Formats: sequence, C-alpha cells, structure tokens
Amino acid sequence: MINYLIVPIFMMMKRFVLTLTCIMADIINIYGQPVFRGGDNALKAFISGKIVYPEYSRQNCISGTIQVRFRLDKTGRVTDAVIHQGLGIDLDDEALRVVKLTSGKWDVPAGYNTATRIVLPVSFTADQTRCNNITTSESDRAIQTYKNRQNLEDVVIHYYKSKQQGKADTASEATIVNLKKQLGFDDELITELLAQADSKFKQEDRVGACEDWMFIRNIGSTRADKFIDRYCK
Repeated sequence: MINYLIVPIFMMMKRFVLTLTCIMADIINIYGQPVFRGGDNALKAFISGKIVYPEYSRQNCISGTIQVRFRLDKTGRVTDAVIHQGLGIDLDDEALRVVKLTSGKWDVPAGYNTATRIVLPVSFTADQTRCNNITTSESDRAIQTYKNRQNLEDVVIHYYKSKQQGKADTASEATIVNLKKQLGFDDELITELLAQADSKFKQEDRVGACEDWMFIRNIGSTRADKFIDRYCK
C-alpha cells in the first residue's frame, strides 16, 4: 500500500514540477529579450565574418567601436537602424550595414515591445601587423581629414552626376580632375572598391554592393557600369 501511494504522489509531484517549469519558461519567453539565433557568440561571429573593412579606414589604420541603434519587429527583422554613437567616418556606414544583415535572424519572444530600441556595438580593429606603430593622434588626424574631405568629395560627385544627366559645366572638368587626384580617386582605389563591392555581393548584400558601384560611377569611372546595369536596376 505504501509503495502504491508513493508512486502516484511522486508522479503527481513530477507532473507539478514539469508544469511549473513550462509555466516559468512561458513567462521568460513572454517577458524576455530578443536573442540572436545561436546566442551571443553566434552574433559576434556573424558580424565579424560579414565586416568588409572600409577602404579609407583600412588604409589609415583607424580602429573604433560604433554603436548602432535599431528596433526589431515581431518576426525578428531589423527596422529603424541608425548610428547611435559613431566616428563620423566610413566605419559608421559599415557598422550600419552589418547590423542590417542580422535582419530576420533574431528570435523575438511573444509579447515583446517592438518599440524597444536596441543598441549594438560593432568593433573594428585595424591590421596590427601593419598598423601597430600608428599613434592615437595620427588616427585622430586621419579621422578629421576624412571629415574635411567630404565637401570636396561632394563637389566631385555632384559634377559627375550632373554630367550623367547632360547638365555639367564641362569647362570645369580640369578642376574636378585635380580634385580627384587630391582625394586619391585613382585606378588603385577603384580596384579596391570593386573588391569591396564584390565581398558584399557575395554576402548577398546587393544594396551594399550597389552603393559601392554607384560611388565608383559617381567619381567618374565606368569600371562598375556593367555591374550597375546588371544588378542595380
């Protein structure tokens, strides 16, 4: 009799524990936070594997951590992604790009408030075999130079966009060519940008690749035109 009574009681307790565990799991699921599929290590591996080090920062040995702010919808898609804290250079653009690539790879619990803003840091570390002698002040100067050259880049891009539309003042082209030399917009840079775009395209990031190809076109080169015509319509 004792054994008979103990078994049902034990089974009832076991069922209670299992039920309680399931309830607690549901509570955690409802009130928990989104999780990248595979966990934090998978997220770090995904981002580090997708980063295509931007050309200016690569050449100038610029490192840094960029914070990207975004929201997730109920299906785990990234929305409203913006730079929360950055350096104001090309690393910002790349951090934003790779965070957008995580879209659809998040598990979002039921009841999650999709208005919640998430801030994700994306770290960039320059090649130490080449950059270990670069000082902080040199890196800071390179960052400032990048910001200062934006106005000159805009002049070049505006000219070639106007030229594509048949509206450019071609008498000023010699000045534009000199600006391109000053900015380092040469065949070597274009080759590197093509390789950068190719890396993004292989990641199935057609938008990122097209941005690079369009930049090449908009600084007066035709070397990306075949890719634009095929993939960027």
